[in-house]
Amino acid sequence: MSRPEAVASAGDLRRDRRWALWAAYGCLALFCVFFLAPPLYALVTSLKTSQEIAALDGNPWLVREPTLANYAALLGSPVFLRFFWNSARVALIVVSVTMIISTLAAFSLARMRFFGSTALATGVFLTYLIPETLLFIPKFQIFTWLRDVTGIEFINRWWVLCIVYPTLTVPFCTWILIGYFSSIPKELDEAAIVDGASYFQILFRVFLPVALPGLIAATIFAFTVSWAQFLYPLAFTTSLDQLVLPVGIVTNLIKGDVFNWGQIMAGALLTAAPPVLLYAFLMDYYIAGLTAGATKG
Repeated sequence: MSRPEAVASAGDLRRDRRWALWAAYGCLALFCVFFLAPPLYALVTSLKTSQEIAALDGNPWLVREPTLANYAALLGSPVFLRFFWNSARVALIVVSVTMIISTLAAFSLARMRFFGSTALATGVFLTYLIPETLLFIPKFQIFTWLRDVTGIEFINRWWVLCIVYPTLTVPFCTWILIGYFSSIPKELDEAAIVDGASYFQILFRVFLPVALPGLIAATIFAFTVSWAQFLYPLAFTTSLDQLVLPVGIVTNLIKGDVFNWGQIMAGALLTAAPPVLLYAFLMDYYIAGLTAGATKG
């Protein structure tokens, strides 16, 4: 290639890079508008009084008289604290159950090869793809039948969510961990078997320390689903003392056609705070856990 051709090629490369940079900034701007504007508007609204929210004049994105009264009213409300406590214990139980079941299932399907293990692993993930809107009615009928058989009331109990949520979290978390376990070199467990280790020892002493990013990714997903789920709590719980945050905020702060927008926005931000903080501190582990099975296994 002659020198003029090389200079022209370098110029074209710099021009392409410049256009790529502008395209990246354009996509970032669209992301900010479509994804960051709603929570920003929620924050602005949560700092307003009801009178300022109802006022027709003024810029809705500006706060003339900022106030924390909406947050104080929620945090000082026993009902809101009850919602928070219900959500916290449901999330804790669901995450614990999900991680125990998913870890054992993923290790079995990834390392303890048996007839039909590949088809079973695929089937586990496919169950997650079934829309929950198709499942809550059959589950409701199952719980009604169990009540008639056992005499135990399952509907309108906060702990019924600890039974139905794992049907959403276990399949996907198992799939995540199968991919991560498959990416771990087989030489590690083969060496452990030579040293006389059992499968449980291999799992707890070899796999779990190495698979920490995958475990964190699965934990974050299970927590997010159990914390933010709306349809199942709406279908299975009705009493005020049995509700969790997503449903409790809507049912308690909307009275007929009266919307307490200030407290609704404040409650939405307070509800979103735990998952946001979790993602903020553990995002690198979450991405590593989700992408681990893309290159191996």
